[in-house]
Amino acid sequence: MSERSAAPGGLVLVQDLVNTLDLESSADALDTADGRARFGLPEGDAAGAESARVLREALRAALLAHAGHPPHRAVVPLGGLLEKAPLVVTVDPADGSAALAPVDRGSLLSRVAAAVAEAVAAGTWSRLKACEAADCHWAYYDRSPAGRGRWCSMQVCGARAKMRRYRAKRPQPRSEPRPAPRAS
Repeated sequence: MSERSAAPGGLVLVQDLVNTLDLESSADALDTADGRARFGLPEGDAAGAESARVLREALRAALLAHAGHPPHRAVVPLGGLLEKAPLVVTVDPADGSAALAPVDRGSLLSRVAAAVAEAVAAGTWSRLKACEAADCHWAYYDRSPAGRGRWCSMQVCGARAKMRRYRAKRPQPRSEPRPAPRAS
C-alpha cells in the first residue's frame, strides 16, 4: 500500500506484523501458510496465529496513539502482552556493545518485545505510526522532519482525505424554489 521505506532496525518486524492485515480488502496474511511462516509460526498452530493477531491489533492501537488517534477498537493493552516476554542483555565480545534480546528467540512476542525495547532506546518507537485513514491504519515509519506525518501514503490516503475535505467545503448548488401550484 505504501511507497514509504521500511522502519529502521527491529521496528521493521513490528511494521510487517501490523501490515499483515489489509483493512480495505480484509485480506489477512496470517490466514496463509506463507504469511505465518514469515513470523516463525508453525503450520497448524491456530493458537499461535490467534496470539499473533491479538499482538498485531495491540501494536496497531499503540501506533494509532503515536499518530494522535484513539484505537480503532478495544484491544488487549500492549504493555500487558509485552510484560510476558522476558528479555536478556547480551554483550558482543568483539566490540562490547550491549543489546536487549529475547530469551526465547523463536517467540514472536519476545522478538517484538526486543524490537520495541531497541526502538525506545534509539528514540524511534514513537515515529512508527498507523495511517489516519479509517479504512487503512497501515503501519509506516514517519520520516518527516517534524514527525507529524498522518498517512501511510500521501498519494493514496492523504489525497483521499484532502479530496474529502475539499468536497465538504465546496458550496452545494442551491436548488431553485419550486413555484407554488396553481389553484384551479
